[in-house]
Amino acid sequence: MSEKPNNSEKPNSLEKSNNLGSSNNLETSKTYDLDPSVTPAMREKLLQKLKTLPAAPGVYFHKDANDEIIYVGKAAVLKNRVRQYFHHTKKDPKTEALVREIADTDWIVVDTEMDALFLESEMIKRYMPKWNILLRDDKTVSYVRIDMKSEVPYVSFTRTPQDDKATYVGPFYGKSAVEKALRILRKVFPYYDKPYDGKKTLNTDLGLTPGIEVGKSTPKEYKKNLRKLILYLEGGRHKLLQELEKQMFSAAKAENFEEAAEARKQLFGLKELQKKIVFSDKEFLDISSDHALTDLQAMLRLPEPPKRIEGYDISHQSGTNVVGSMVVFTNGASDRSEYRKFKLRRQTNDDTANLREVLERRLKHEEWPFPNLVILDGGIGQVNAVKELLDAHNIPVIGRDKSGDHTRNAAVRIIVPATPENPEPRALLLAPDSHVAKLIARIDDEAHRFAITYHSLLKRKNMLK
Repeated sequence: MSEKPNNSEKPNSLEKSNNLGSSNNLETSKTYDLDPSVTPAMREKLLQKLKTLPAAPGVYFHKDANDEIIYVGKAAVLKNRVRQYFHHTKKDPKTEALVREIADTDWIVVDTEMDALFLESEMIKRYMPKWNILLRDDKTVSYVRIDMKSEVPYVSFTRTPQDDKATYVGPFYGKSAVEKALRILRKVFPYYDKPYDGKKTLNTDLGLTPGIEVGKSTPKEYKKNLRKLILYLEGGRHKLLQELEKQMFSAAKAENFEEAAEARKQLFGLKELQKKIVFSDKEFLDISSDHALTDLQAMLRLPEPPKRIEGYDISHQSGTNVVGSMVVFTNGASDRSEYRKFKLRRQTNDDTANLREVLERRLKHEEWPFPNLVILDGGIGQVNAVKELLDAHNIPVIGRDKSGDHTRNAAVRIIVPATPENPEPRALLLAPDSHVAKLIARIDDEAHRFAITYHSLLKRKNMLK
């Protein structure tokens, strides 16, 4: 894996990208309504670039005024996807903030959408663009996990790589696209998607497993094919095609016709992949699909969309090992470097008092940016306990009242405290499939998870004393 280069370094394919597309494809008569935040100089430069975008799959690179890559994305049709950023249409605050920083755009054309998917992953790992990291949501980022040290490995997905010596390929942004890609690749490189138990299944009959269970292959041959799959996932398609072609001719020359036929099957299978659709141009920007921040602004009558939201929860066991959690979501995405945990000074079974202590201690840290909104795990009692503290800093607060239901299917019922405009507190039951309900549930679930994790850690430590 290449290290992140300095600003002066450019990959070779990026240097070539400015010349992509023939004059016949240029739409010189069409103009584009760019975001008003784009400066005149940026506008002219981007207009010229947009005219040369090809109607082909690829990976694009948004760069700031210092020529630093700040966002990497994939596209089924580069011309359609990249231009969408600069159309003067309503965007969510996250997309607008990104667009304001874009001073230039480059791209790399690839043969297939699947190549774009894997190249995007490679480029994100190489450059670590700040907007990909800032907007990362661990519920949409996934890795492919293959434990090659197992006698019979299987392929699975995970959001969190572990230090377990397994091979992890990723991150991939948008789990559905990589799942589609693996389903297609499985026809070329059959694999197990569950721990091997030696039993024949429907996938065996369909040719989607290596068939070790029926003597069709061996663990050694299976691992050999898995290495080819990993090479493809890591973006080495052209190298893999060369290796397969070489293997096919070598096996045929040695009159090992069975091996030659298998290599030929894989070679032609990979070439057929360019006819498969992995993702659609309709999946424009994962970050713009969620209008929860503007919905929150309207619902709570906030002066602007809340850029920094803090979520709080308390965890304990009958008043022992009492802890509090603070999670932070910046522009609607979890910002784990900003998370904080609190060990309560008073170990009591009183969540209202515990929340007040956590907020009192948090507000003393003026070096931490103050939030635009606080979300508590609790009802009107918890909200009223901290409202006075937050009012002193003009920080609005709401509570999520789960009424004892702490499952993932709990209703999203929020408590909005009294205000001068509404002298009585309000309880709002949100539609579970709404953007704002999903965001509130995500923040509350993350605060709960973080609190439980810290509580469990303290509990184990105390048991070892």
